[in-house]
Amino acid sequence: MKPIIEKLPLTEDTSFLVKNFVTPVFEVPWHQHTEYELILFTRGEGSCYIGNYVGDFKCGDIFFLGRNLPHTFQKTDRDAITGALVVQFREDFWGSSFLDLPETREIRKLFDRAAFGIRLPEEVKAALTPVMRQLEIASGFERILQLGRCLQLLAARDDYGMLSTQDIQAAGFRKERIDKIFQFTIGRFQSAIRLADAAGHVSMSVPAFCTYFRRCTKKTYIDFLNEVRVGYACRQLMETQLAVANICYDSGFNTLANFNRQFLKIKSVTPSAYRSNFKDRAAV
Repeated sequence: MKPIIEKLPLTEDTSFLVKNFVTPVFEVPWHQHTEYELILFTRGEGSCYIGNYVGDFKCGDIFFLGRNLPHTFQKTDRDAITGALVVQFREDFWGSSFLDLPETREIRKLFDRAAFGIRLPEEVKAALTPVMRQLEIASGFERILQLGRCLQLLAARDDYGMLSTQDIQAAGFRKERIDKIFQFTIGRFQSAIRLADAAGHVSMSVPAFCTYFRRCTKKTYIDFLNEVRVGYACRQLMETQLAVANICYDSGFNTLANFNRQFLKIKSVTPSAYRSNFKDRAAV
Protein backbone atom coordinates (compact mmCIF):
# COMPACT_ATOMS: atom_id res chain seq x y z
CA MET A 1 0.00 0.00 0.00
CA LYS A 2 1.35 3.39 -0.97
CA PRO A 3 1.54 6.08 1.71
CA ILE A 4 -1.56 8.25 1.80
CA ILE A 5 -1.08 11.62 0.11
CA GLU A 6 -2.32 13.95 2.80
CA LYS A 7 -4.11 17.17 1.86
CA LEU A 8 -4.91 19.49 4.76
CA PRO A 9 -7.37 22.31 4.05
CA LEU A 10 -6.42 25.98 4.23
CA THR A 11 -8.85 28.77 4.99
CA GLU A 12 -9.34 31.61 2.52
CA ASP A 13 -7.17 33.96 4.62
CA THR A 14 -4.19 31.65 5.26
CA SER A 15 -1.33 30.43 3.06
CA PHE A 16 -0.02 27.72 5.38
CA LEU A 17 -1.48 25.51 8.09
CA VAL A 18 -1.05 25.82 11.85
CA LYS A 19 -3.36 23.55 13.82
CA ASN A 20 -3.63 21.40 16.92
CA PHE A 21 -4.57 17.79 16.23
CA VAL A 22 -5.75 15.69 19.18
CA THR A 23 -7.05 12.11 19.38
CA PRO A 24 -8.89 10.81 17.41
CA VAL A 25 -7.94 13.33 14.70
CA PHE A 26 -4.23 12.90 15.53
CA GLU A 27 -4.12 9.26 14.43
CA VAL A 28 -2.83 9.02 10.86
CA PRO A 29 -1.47 6.05 8.90
CA TRP A 30 1.78 5.94 6.93
CA HIS A 31 1.54 9.07 4.79
CA GLN A 32 3.40 11.85 3.02
CA HIS A 33 2.72 15.34 1.71
CA THR A 34 4.37 17.98 -0.44
CA GLU A 35 4.52 20.44 2.47
CA TYR A 36 7.33 20.78 5.00
CA GLU A 37 6.12 19.84 8.48
CA LEU A 38 7.11 21.18 11.88
CA ILE A 39 5.43 19.15 14.62
CA LEU A 40 5.42 19.77 18.38
CA PHE A 41 3.95 16.96 20.47
CA THR A 42 1.69 18.39 23.16
CA ARG A 43 0.27 15.18 24.61
CA GLY A 44 1.05 11.49 24.62
CA GLU A 45 3.90 9.32 23.47
CA GLY A 46 4.61 6.44 21.16
CA SER A 47 6.71 5.27 18.23
CA CYS A 48 7.75 7.26 15.18
CA TYR A 49 8.55 5.94 11.71
CA ILE A 50 10.23 8.48 9.41
CA GLY A 51 11.57 7.13 6.13
CA ASN A 52 13.55 4.11 7.32
CA TYR A 53 14.09 5.57 10.81
CA VAL A 54 12.46 3.92 13.83
CA GLY A 55 12.34 5.73 17.17
CA ASP A 56 9.98 7.09 19.77
CA PHE A 57 8.34 10.39 20.64
CA LYS A 58 7.03 11.97 23.83
CA CYS A 59 5.30 15.14 24.91
CA GLY A 60 7.54 18.14 24.19
CA ASP A 61 9.44 16.57 21.27
CA ILE A 62 9.71 18.54 18.03
CA PHE A 63 10.43 17.13 14.57
CA PHE A 64 11.02 18.92 11.26
CA LEU A 65 10.26 16.84 8.18
CA GLY A 66 11.00 17.56 4.54
CA ARG A 67 8.48 17.33 1.74
CA ASN A 68 7.42 13.89 0.49
CA LEU A 69 9.15 12.15 3.41
CA PRO A 70 6.85 9.26 4.41
CA HIS A 71 6.13 9.07 8.14
CA THR A 72 3.70 8.06 10.82
CA PHE A 73 3.52 8.54 14.58
CA GLN A 74 1.81 5.72 16.42
CA LYS A 75 0.81 5.86 20.09
CA THR A 76 1.69 2.80 22.12
CA ASP A 77 -1.55 2.64 24.09
CA ARG A 78 -4.59 2.58 21.83
CA ASP A 79 -6.72 4.24 24.50
CA ALA A 80 -4.27 7.07 25.19
CA ILE A 81 -4.87 10.65 24.12
CA THR A 82 -2.19 12.10 21.86
CA GLY A 83 -1.91 15.56 20.40
CA ALA A 84 0.43 17.74 18.39
CA LEU A 85 0.73 21.28 17.13
CA VAL A 86 1.38 20.91 13.40
CA VAL A 87 2.76 23.54 11.04
CA GLN A 88 2.71 22.69 7.33
CA PHE A 89 3.87 24.95 4.52
CA ARG A 90 4.86 24.61 0.91
CA GLU A 91 8.34 25.65 -0.14
CA ASP A 92 6.95 28.33 -2.45
CA PHE A 93 4.06 29.65 -0.34
CA TRP A 94 5.87 33.01 0.00
CA GLY A 95 6.66 33.19 -3.72
CA SER A 96 8.78 31.21 -6.13
CA SER A 97 11.87 33.46 -5.77
CA PHE A 98 12.03 33.85 -1.99
CA LEU A 99 14.52 31.05 -1.43
CA ASP A 100 16.77 32.46 -4.17
CA LEU A 101 17.56 35.48 -1.99
CA PRO A 102 21.08 35.52 -0.47
CA GLU A 103 19.52 36.09 2.97
CA THR A 104 17.78 32.71 2.83
CA ARG A 105 20.93 30.66 2.19
CA GLU A 106 20.79 29.02 5.63
CA ILE A 107 17.09 28.25 5.19
CA ARG A 108 17.87 26.41 1.96
CA LYS A 109 20.49 24.35 3.79
CA LEU A 110 17.95 23.60 6.52
CA PHE A 111 15.44 22.37 3.95
CA ASP A 112 18.08 20.07 2.44
CA ARG A 113 18.74 18.53 5.86
CA ALA A 114 14.99 18.16 6.51
CA ALA A 115 14.76 15.77 3.55
CA PHE A 116 16.00 13.08 5.96
CA GLY A 117 14.03 14.26 8.99
CA ILE A 118 15.30 16.26 11.97
CA ARG A 119 14.68 15.62 15.66
CA LEU A 120 15.46 18.77 17.60
CA PRO A 121 17.83 18.74 20.59
CA GLU A 122 16.72 20.02 23.99
CA GLU A 123 18.15 23.53 23.72
CA VAL A 124 16.47 24.16 20.35
CA LYS A 125 13.18 22.76 21.63
CA ALA A 126 13.29 25.13 24.60
CA ALA A 127 13.74 28.16 22.32
CA LEU A 128 11.34 27.04 19.59
CA THR A 129 8.35 25.88 21.66
CA PRO A 130 7.16 29.36 22.79
CA VAL A 131 7.56 30.70 19.23
CA MET A 132 5.42 27.88 17.85
CA ARG A 133 2.83 28.65 20.53
CA GLN A 134 2.78 32.28 19.40
CA LEU A 135 2.45 31.16 15.80
CA GLU A 136 -0.61 29.13 16.77
CA ILE A 137 -2.51 32.25 17.87
CA ALA A 138 -1.02 34.75 15.41
CA SER A 139 -3.04 36.25 12.58
CA GLY A 140 -2.37 38.30 9.48
CA PHE A 141 1.21 39.18 8.63
CA GLU A 142 2.28 38.20 12.16
CA ARG A 143 1.89 34.55 11.03
CA ILE A 144 4.58 35.06 8.40
CA LEU A 145 6.89 36.71 10.91
CA GLN A 146 6.46 33.97 13.51
CA LEU A 147 7.07 31.22 10.94
CA GLY A 148 10.21 33.09 9.89
CA ARG A 149 11.36 33.13 13.52
CA CYS A 150 10.78 29.38 13.75
CA LEU A 151 12.91 28.76 10.66
CA GLN A 152 15.58 31.16 11.91
CA LEU A 153 15.89 29.18 15.15
CA LEU A 154 16.02 25.91 13.23
CA ALA A 155 18.61 27.17 10.75
CA ALA A 156 20.90 28.48 13.49
CA ARG A 157 22.22 24.94 13.96
CA ASP A 158 23.98 22.90 11.29
CA ASP A 159 24.86 19.83 13.33
CA TYR A 160 21.57 17.97 13.14
CA GLY A 161 21.93 14.25 12.59
CA MET A 162 19.89 12.53 9.90
CA LEU A 163 17.02 10.36 11.06
CA SER A 164 16.28 8.46 7.86
CA THR A 165 19.14 7.21 5.71
CA GLN A 166 16.77 6.69 2.80
CA ASP A 167 17.20 9.44 0.21
CA ILE A 168 13.67 9.81 -1.13
CA GLN A 169 14.66 11.93 -4.11
CA ALA A 170 17.91 10.29 -5.21
CA ALA A 171 17.57 6.61 -4.37
CA GLY A 172 16.41 5.67 -7.87
CA PHE A 173 14.04 2.93 -6.78
CA ARG A 174 10.33 2.26 -6.97
CA LYS A 175 9.11 4.21 -3.97
CA GLU A 176 5.73 2.48 -3.95
CA ARG A 177 7.43 -0.84 -3.29
CA ILE A 178 9.52 0.26 -0.32
CA ASP A 179 6.50 2.07 1.14
CA LYS A 180 4.54 -1.15 0.85
CA ILE A 181 7.27 -3.04 2.72
CA PHE A 182 7.36 -0.45 5.52
CA GLN A 183 3.59 -0.49 5.93
CA PHE A 184 3.57 -4.30 6.00
CA THR A 185 6.25 -4.31 8.71
CA ILE A 186 4.63 -1.64 10.89
CA GLY A 187 1.36 -3.55 10.79
CA ARG A 188 2.77 -7.02 11.41
CA PHE A 189 5.91 -6.72 13.56
CA GLN A 190 4.30 -8.29 16.65
CA SER A 191 3.75 -11.50 14.70
CA ALA A 192 6.31 -13.85 13.21
CA ILE A 193 7.62 -12.46 9.90
CA ARG A 194 9.85 -14.52 7.66
CA LEU A 195 11.91 -13.01 4.89
CA ALA A 196 9.74 -15.00 2.50
CA ASP A 197 6.63 -13.28 3.92
CA ALA A 198 8.01 -9.79 3.36
CA ALA A 199 9.39 -10.68 -0.07
CA GLY A 200 6.13 -12.30 -1.12
CA HIS A 201 4.20 -9.22 -0.06
CA VAL A 202 5.90 -7.28 -2.88
CA SER A 203 6.11 -10.25 -5.28
CA MET A 204 9.89 -10.67 -5.10
CA SER A 205 12.20 -13.61 -4.51
CA VAL A 206 14.03 -13.60 -1.18
CA PRO A 207 17.50 -12.88 -2.68
CA ALA A 208 16.14 -10.06 -4.87
CA PHE A 209 14.19 -8.65 -1.93
CA CYS A 210 17.23 -8.63 0.38
CA THR A 211 19.38 -6.90 -2.23
CA TYR A 212 16.65 -4.38 -3.02
CA PHE A 213 15.92 -3.51 0.61
CA ARG A 214 19.57 -3.01 1.49
CA ARG A 215 20.16 -0.85 -1.58
CA CYS A 216 17.18 1.33 -0.72
CA THR A 217 17.65 1.68 3.03
CA LYS A 218 21.34 0.95 3.70
CA LYS A 219 20.34 -1.72 6.21
CA THR A 220 19.08 -5.29 6.08
CA TYR A 221 15.39 -6.05 6.42
CA ILE A 222 16.03 -8.03 9.60
CA ASP A 223 17.87 -5.04 11.09
CA PHE A 224 14.89 -2.81 10.25
CA LEU A 225 12.41 -5.30 11.68
CA ASN A 226 14.42 -5.57 14.90
CA GLU A 227 14.51 -1.77 15.20
CA VAL A 228 10.72 -1.61 14.91
CA ARG A 229 10.32 -4.32 17.56
CA VAL A 230 12.86 -2.79 19.95
CA GLY A 231 11.22 0.62 19.56
CA TYR A 232 7.92 -0.88 20.63
CA ALA A 233 9.61 -2.72 23.51
CA CYS A 234 11.10 0.55 24.78
CA ARG A 235 7.66 2.05 25.20
CA GLN A 236 6.46 -1.05 27.04
CA LEU A 237 9.46 -0.95 29.37
CA MET A 238 8.78 2.69 30.21
CA GLU A 239 5.01 2.68 30.43
CA THR A 240 4.07 -0.74 31.84
CA GLN A 241 5.05 -3.06 34.65
CA LEU A 242 5.08 -6.10 32.39
CA ALA A 243 7.91 -8.56 32.88
CA VAL A 244 10.76 -8.31 30.39
CA ALA A 245 9.93 -11.79 29.11
CA ASN A 246 6.34 -10.78 28.37
CA ILE A 247 7.51 -7.65 26.54
CA CYS A 248 9.95 -9.75 24.55
CA TYR A 249 7.22 -11.95 23.10
CA ASP A 250 4.69 -9.13 22.74
CA SER A 251 7.25 -7.23 20.63
CA GLY A 252 7.56 -10.10 18.17
CA PHE A 253 10.75 -11.81 19.35
CA ASN A 254 10.57 -15.56 19.75
CA THR A 255 13.35 -16.01 22.33
CA LEU A 256 14.43 -13.96 25.32
CA ALA A 257 18.09 -14.43 24.41
CA ASN A 258 17.60 -12.91 20.95
CA PHE A 259 15.54 -10.06 22.40
CA ASN A 260 18.28 -9.19 24.89
CA ARG A 261 20.95 -9.43 22.19
CA GLN A 262 19.10 -7.21 19.70
CA PHE A 263 18.08 -4.70 22.37
CA LEU A 264 21.69 -4.36 23.53
CA LYS A 265 22.87 -3.97 19.93
CA ILE A 266 20.39 -1.19 19.15
CA LYS A 267 20.17 0.65 22.49
CA SER A 268 23.60 -0.19 23.96
CA VAL A 269 21.97 -1.29 27.24
CA THR A 270 19.96 -4.32 28.33
CA PRO A 271 16.16 -4.08 28.58
CA SER A 272 16.33 -4.19 32.39
CA ALA A 273 18.94 -1.42 32.49
CA TYR A 274 16.87 0.65 30.05
CA ARG A 275 13.85 0.42 32.36
CA SER A 276 15.95 1.20 35.41
CA ASN A 277 17.54 4.23 33.72
CA PHE A 278 14.13 5.55 32.76
CA LYS A 279 12.85 5.23 36.32
CA ASP A 280 15.94 7.05 37.62
CA ARG A 281 15.40 9.95 35.19
CA ALA A 282 11.70 10.16 36.03
CA ALA A 283 12.50 10.36 39.74
CA VAL A 284 14.76 13.42 39.34
